[in-house]
Amino acid sequence: MKDQLFERLSNAIAEGEVEEAVAIVKEGIEGGIPPLEIMEKGGTKGLKLVSDRFSEGTAYLPELILAGDSMTEILKLVLAALGDEAGAERMGKIVIGQVKGDLHDIGKNVVSALLSVNGFEVYDLGVDVDPKAFVDKAQEVGASIIASSTLLTTSMPYQEDIIAYLKDAGLRDKYYCIVGGGPITSDWAEKIGADGYGRNATDAVELCKTIMKSSKAPGQQIEVVDMGKA
Repeated sequence: MKDQLFERLSNAIAEGEVEEAVAIVKEGIEGGIPPLEIMEKGGTKGLKLVSDRFSEGTAYLPELILAGDSMTEILKLVLAALGDEAGAERMGKIVIGQVKGDLHDIGKNVVSALLSVNGFEVYDLGVDVDPKAFVDKAQEVGASIIASSTLLTTSMPYQEDIIAYLKDAGLRDKYYCIVGGGPITSDWAEKIGADGYGRNATDAVELCKTIMKSSKAPGQQIEVVDMGKA
């Protein structure tokens, strides 16, 4: 029963049916399904469908915008349903943003929201963020993790620039750097010396939890979370 609801939700998001997606989430919450489970197993799956289609050239910006609208409304319902449970246990501080040259923020917004409801204090820098700005904000707020995302292959080098800037400033051992986004892979993360990679929003949250519980110092070994991989 739950799996059917998750499938209906992911399809509604992928097809740009905002009102239908909202109705399905309400149905699930009223039926006693945990809000985060609805978001993670239905919402993020639908967003991935749209992102994959966009990458393949079979979906376009309007579809991405509608998917983003659906996720925004769903997140409101999830946060309202969680109430005081959201962020009750503080896990750590994270600076997150879409790297320079990339104005797509749908996936990043979902990650930010899921991190917040899972107890992280999130500082979202938005889109088109310069590498130095990530580091400056992390220093300002005392963050433990710097998370950068991109949907564009042309902007991928800016993720590497963040790590290079940290090294040049003698700060690489102060911050965990994790990467994500449509074209990003674990191989890329390892190549640039990142501390972690998550395939989607749910994986990103688990990755951050793993890092915060780890005894490894930043820059020592990459963590890869890909719960969707067989």
